[in-house]
This record gives sequence, structure tokens and C-alpha cells, in this order.
Amino acid sequence: MGILMVAGAIELIVEGYVSLRDQAALDELRTQRRKLIADLDACTGIDCTSTIRQIEDDIVVIEAGLARLAA
Repeated sequence: MGILMVAGAIELIVEGYVSLRDQAALDELRTQRRKLIADLDACTGIDCTSTIRQIEDDIVVIEAGLARLAA
């Protein structure tokens, strides 16, 4: 019996935008996530490390989608 791998939400969103060839939407997603990281970095009194790590992982997926469009 194999392991079923389920795509996360960001992977599905990126796949949709790639299939539509919507680079602007992918750029906007990446910009939004970079802003979130900046906002979380500015927070004090809360450990946002795991949240920031997840957002950075999202950015990696988005950039992979952008690379597929550029190819």
C-alpha cells in the first residue's frame, strides 16, 4: 500500500495560476507573502518562527510556479 500525498492549498492555487498562465497573480501572491513576513518580523512578544517558515515554504512553491511559466 502506497502513501497518498495530498497537495496543500498553496500548491493547488499555484497549479491553477500556472495552468491559466497568470504570472501577475503569482507575482501578487509572492508579494503578499513577503509583506506578511515583514509584518510578522516586526511583531514583538510573539514567536512567529513556524508561521514565517510556512510562508517561506509558500514562496518557494510560488517561485517554482513562476519558473515553470518562464520556461
